[in-house]
Formats: sequence, C-alpha cells, structure tokens
Amino acid sequence: MELAVIKHNGEDTGRKITLSDDIFAIETNDHAIYLDVKQYLANQRQGTHKSKERNEIAGSTKKIKKQKGTGGARAGSIKSPIFRGGGRVFGPRPRDYSFKLNKKLKQLARKSALTYKAKDNSVMILENVSFDKPSTKGYIALLNGLSLSGEKTLLVLPEQNKNVYLSSRNVPKAKVVTVNDVNTYELLHADKLVLCEDSVSMLETLLLK
Repeated sequence: MELAVIKHNGEDTGRKITLSDDIFAIETNDHAIYLDVKQYLANQRQGTHKSKERNEIAGSTKKIKKQKGTGGARAGSIKSPIFRGGGRVFGPRPRDYSFKLNKKLKQLARKSALTYKAKDNSVMILENVSFDKPSTKGYIALLNGLSLSGEKTLLVLPEQNKNVYLSSRNVPKAKVVTVNDVNTYELLHADKLVLCEDSVSMLETLLLK
C-alpha cells in the first residue's frame, strides 16, 4: 500500500511511502484487540475504592435489645449492616485491576488496529513536525491545513517533542504520542491516524521484531 507524503499545509510533497503488508494488511484478530483494549482500560483504573465494614464503623457495640421476647429478629450492635449507618456487607476494597498479556498478542492487536485504519483510508503520512515553541494556534493551523479540524486525530511522532505535545494539549480531540507509546485503544479511538514520515519505519521495526 502506497501513500503520499503530505506537507503541513496539506499539499503533496511528491514523495510516497510504501506501508508494509505485514502491519497494515494482515488478517485481523478481533479477540486480540478486545484483550489489549481491556488491559489498557483496566490499567487506567486507580482501584482506590473503599467502603467501611462493620468493624470500621464508629459506634457503640452495646446490644440494642434483649435476645428474646421482643417478637422481632435478634439484633446485635448498631454497626450491623441491616441498620442505617451500619457497615456495608462485602463492600469494595482497594485492588489492582491490571493483568498480563503476552507481547506477541499485543503486537497482533496493534497490527490489527492499523490494518483496520488502512482499510478505512484513515491513515495519513505527514512531513516530520517540529515546533520551535509551544503554540496551540500553530497546531490548530496544522490540523486546518490537513482538513482535520474537528476530527479525532492521533499524531504519531518518531521521538518525544515537548513543544508539539504542549501545542496539542488544549486542542479538543487531538492526541500526540511517540511510536513507542502507540496503543490499540487510541488507534481505534481516533478518526484519523497521522504518521510522521520517520515514524513509519520506526513503527515497522517495533512491530516486526
């Protein structure tokens, strides 16, 4: 699959890049995508949820009423879960939601996501981007030049560029990552995948090793 390299203003540079069929035209695996996205979302959870059980509630431990003869059910302390203000039965406790996935499965998931993007014609190749200083206006102008204003975009840089990242941070629906940080969830979440020229070869090296 060949794609033209686009300038920042949306014009064609006259150069073309061939995308590897081993990444952008594989037999997709939806279950691998599901597992990778599930892991990504699980890793976003703090897992700090907590409710108090009866042994953690502040209150008297005095027996509320006598055991027998009242005509009602027996009752212990006011901290019992059946009373208002009592402890919660089997409430949530802090826990770690993360789980392990094999590296090859994660690679398969990312390649499947990239294949879907290529099939939908949602991949663009852009000249390498570099800003001298953070500029939200400059990043918006870049998106306007590519006719991507208002769309969910994922720009993949070959290496960390703080100015480009800071420029995109306040732009709605815009996300900037490096090749090493590309993940299945963000690939599928974006309407358009914008790859910098140098990012293509690095992405192929990363996913084919």
